[in-house]
Amino acid sequence: MIFSTLEHILTHICLSIVSILITIHLIIFLVDEIVKLYDSSQKGMLVNFFCITGLLTTHWISSRHFPLSDLYESFIFLSWSFALIHNIPYFTKNTKFLSTITSPSAIFIQGFATSGLLTERPQSLILVPALKSEWLIMHVSMMILGYAALLCGSLLSVALLAITFRKEGNPFSKKNDFLNESFFFNVFQKTSFFSAKNYYRTQLIQQLDYWSYRGISLGFLFLTIGILSGAVWANEAWGSYWSWDPKETWAFITWMVFAIYLHTRTNTNLQGANSAIVASIGFLIIWICYFGVNLVGIGLHSYGSFPSKYN
Repeated sequence: MIFSTLEHILTHICLSIVSILITIHLIIFLVDEIVKLYDSSQKGMLVNFFCITGLLTTHWISSRHFPLSDLYESFIFLSWSFALIHNIPYFTKNTKFLSTITSPSAIFIQGFATSGLLTERPQSLILVPALKSEWLIMHVSMMILGYAALLCGSLLSVALLAITFRKEGNPFSKKNDFLNESFFFNVFQKTSFFSAKNYYRTQLIQQLDYWSYRGISLGFLFLTIGILSGAVWANEAWGSYWSWDPKETWAFITWMVFAIYLHTRTNTNLQGANSAIVASIGFLIIWICYFGVNLVGIGLHSYGSFPSKYN
């Protein structure tokens, strides 16, 4: 009873912090980059991570099983995993800009997980027979951690594409420059400015490409372990390693997409924007695999779908 009450309180605290963070990000976006507000948002994300950790722990204690048995619990764990990966660059030198890119998604996932809009907390705390296995923690935790790492890596690839294909204005479009006495001086000054700008832009693209590759590689490893452990668990529970269940099929598609991404990374000519396009497609595939399949609510993994009133 105590832990259930504490869980309820932490849920409202997390949701309140998310609301404040959304307000701060809107102010930063609409007004301008304010250093103090930016620092407050980063510290708020850190506080939010500890709150979601407390929420996950109290739910674990109150439910008496590791919180990965349904959509509500898996969403909370996904929120925790995403927040964990999001906060790592904040403590790493020269990579704080990475957390700026992933923070909107981290806020959205945590807000959706704690709001209970489509992932309301189930009334029954009794596990279905299929979930009473030691493989539950191994399989589902690896899959969720894989999703979180792949989502973060894919977001960096999306940012890479946005910077790469952003249209640049022509700095020499003013006709008056040709009539100005200091034309050559102006050209030299502008060329130096835009050369420096292009240099930092190139450096940023390289950093995004590097960390996107690192994140996706880590997520791909987790996803592979999750699929293999799930196959072993399926053989024990259903007598077959693979049954082409909708969830299994989309997990395989997700694995193939990111395998193609890693393969493109072996070719120097396909690195950068080309591999980032594949990762961006993978971003959508992950959400179909994790969230979209649950909308249908069919197959052997239907226990993790939405409540029946939403189907």
